[in-house]
Amino acid sequence: MPFELWLAYVATSAVVLAIPGPTILLVLSFSITHGRKATLPVVAGVTLGDSVAITLSLIGLGTLLEASALWFTVIKWMGGLYLVYLGLKLLRGAGKTIAMHSGEAPSSSPRKLFGNAFIVTALNPKSIVFFIALLPQFISGSHPLAPQLWILGVTFVVLATIGATSYALFAASIRRFLASTRAQKAYGLVGGGLLCAAGVWALSARRVLTTA
Repeated sequence: MPFELWLAYVATSAVVLAIPGPTILLVLSFSITHGRKATLPVVAGVTLGDSVAITLSLIGLGTLLEASALWFTVIKWMGGLYLVYLGLKLLRGAGKTIAMHSGEAPSSSPRKLFGNAFIVTALNPKSIVFFIALLPQFISGSHPLAPQLWILGVTFVVLATIGATSYALFAASIRRFLASTRAQKAYGLVGGGLLCAAGVWALSARRVLTTA
């Protein structure tokens, strides 16, 4: 595919990924709560989740989700309710002091961190439909189709991984500013509220979508 077309795709994807969505909110939440130890499992979960979403798009599930109200509704409710659950969990823990000065954090295994990030990222029908809508805009008719689709897919996953890593490291670096009970309570209320709002927003999604 033409290099200029690929660069345009990179720029477009970077803008999309820079806007915090449900996945990034989750990355920020876990990184602030668990510190740098959460970076690897959370980013790995995001990477695998995006890989699954874009692979399903490439094999045609995006078309199915656009055509079938039932399947879109099932996946939408699974992802949306899970976000609400995580938000309520964070709200319930608002104000509980985290022993950041001693390097301690609420216990949560890397497997759970990875699983949560993967579920939220993969169970987002808007991402799948968005890929279906986005990728054809950057396809060159004078080049073979399949290689172009996979190049675009891999590019998006790499950019998503870089973005999630950047957000995770940033969030982990500001943990020390959240040492007070008041700051932690405010974070729990705001973060939990945003996750719940993201869940409700996902639940209200319609089948015809043009943005991620």
